[in-house]
Amino acid sequence: MMRQTWRWFGPSDPVSIDDMLQAGVEGVVTALHHRAPGEVWTPEDIAARQRELSVMSDGSPSGLSWNVVESLPVSEDVKRQSGPWRAHIDSWKTSLRHLADAGVQTICYNFMPVLDWTRTDLAYRLQNGATCMRFDAVDFAAFDLFLLQRPAAREELEPDVVDAAQRRFSEMDDARKRQLVANIVSGLPGAAIHMTIDEVKDHLAQYNGLSAERLKAHLIDFLSEVAPLAQELGMRLCCHPDDPPFPLLGLPRIMSTEADYRAMVEAVDLPSNGITLCTGSLGARRDNDLPGMMARLGDRVHFLHLRNVALEDNRHGGSFHEAAHLEGNTDMVAVIAAALAEENRRKGLGRKDWQIPFRPDHGQNILDDHIRQTRPGYPAIGRLKGLAELRGIMTALSHPLVAGGSSGPCEPVRI
Repeated sequence: MMRQTWRWFGPSDPVSIDDMLQAGVEGVVTALHHRAPGEVWTPEDIAARQRELSVMSDGSPSGLSWNVVESLPVSEDVKRQSGPWRAHIDSWKTSLRHLADAGVQTICYNFMPVLDWTRTDLAYRLQNGATCMRFDAVDFAAFDLFLLQRPAAREELEPDVVDAAQRRFSEMDDARKRQLVANIVSGLPGAAIHMTIDEVKDHLAQYNGLSAERLKAHLIDFLSEVAPLAQELGMRLCCHPDDPPFPLLGLPRIMSTEADYRAMVEAVDLPSNGITLCTGSLGARRDNDLPGMMARLGDRVHFLHLRNVALEDNRHGGSFHEAAHLEGNTDMVAVIAAALAEENRRKGLGRKDWQIPFRPDHGQNILDDHIRQTRPGYPAIGRLKGLAELRGIMTALSHPLVAGGSSGPCEPVRI
């Protein structure tokens, strides 16, 4: 079955190695969050992170290893092909070599300009008292129009959204406005980046005139440099989709659909050039067929993020919130069935990388999660619940009664 992993932000993460072991995980997804984009990840830093995750709080061995890097960041200079972008690619390649030497083979990254993910509410309260992250299209429009005051926003947004945003903004007090800004510009999880409005404006200005076609070309240029090295080193690169997968703030979005991924893997046609299939990010578009994408692109899926979102309206680019893993608009059973089928196909081909690592992505804050100060989307109990549900699906679909290995019902166990 797929390898069960867990995202960990290092020793400062309130969710400890002990916690993830008790959740039953088999490997760790982490990164060197203190290293800025464009910096080399040194062998010493990599070894230190491996030591940190190899022991429990009492010093006994954890038995866990670093399975997936998330993320080895791609600098804005590389995305724009500006400044020292060539030196940054060289640094990225050097980091790949150091990670390969340490035995880490799967590297998740993204090519999203400026903001790594975008939500308007980091603690949206559900009817049962759980909280989750949410994207409110009207709140975001209010931010774009009246706080960021982006000149092109009014032309890009639909008139009814502009009207609703005007009404919403008129009802906001100063505290609500400050909170909305803080939520939207939260930046990369684990990197402790919190941009001001002026800094966001500066970043956006640096992308003026950069089309989606040009950004796609820059991604292909980047992959043409790094994917052959990854292939030589026996590594797997996997690009994470846009989150959410539709245009925001006038920035180009290039990893939002099946067609986007198909074009990427065909442009640099090497097994090392692959996909992080994030069912939550891609699921925020109704036209993305997640089980179908897993089936059709499975050969290049090197990493899975399994989470669900509940779409709140039919509008493309509309509001949504993070649902429980087996709720929302994505058929998670069908996605996992397609992933298990891909693993079986790889086994039949004798592929060494037949097992696909996945992690329960995000999670609702439930029970004691409301007390711990974890990063948005990364509670302990909410993710444990999600992992347990996903593990249950995998176990059921792999059972002989379902997988076709048994001709009849099992005999009851006699005690």
